[in-house]
Amino acid sequence: MHPKSPKWLQDILDACELIQTATAGRALADYERDRLLRSAVERNFEIIGEALNRIRQNDPALAGRIPENRAIIGFRNLLIHGYDSIDHSRVWAVIQKDAPQLQRLIAQLLNEAGPPPTDD
Repeated sequence: MHPKSPKWLQDILDACELIQTATAGRALADYERDRLLRSAVERNFEIIGEALNRIRQNDPALAGRIPENRAIIGFRNLLIHGYDSIDHSRVWAVIQKDAPQLQRLIAQLLNEAGPPPTDD
């Protein structure tokens, strides 16, 4: 595993957790009405995609263990470059279905990686 991979995995996990916490108990209509919530969620999807892109570039074997890694990176690119044509119902579907699955997988990969090295 690349030395920075655990950090990038943790960044993905943290972003997934923030997305789940911010949207808990909310509905699509709430998401569509709340610009601040949308901005927070989109920013964290951008972090997920960027961290995964770094993993893909530096640790292809690890990236290969994350299904749909190219689609996740593509979703990040869509949010950044297609900001004016974002389909909120699509983002909401990703929040509900894909983000929890990714969160579980990333937690598992971090668990397998073991504790981070200490600075002794």
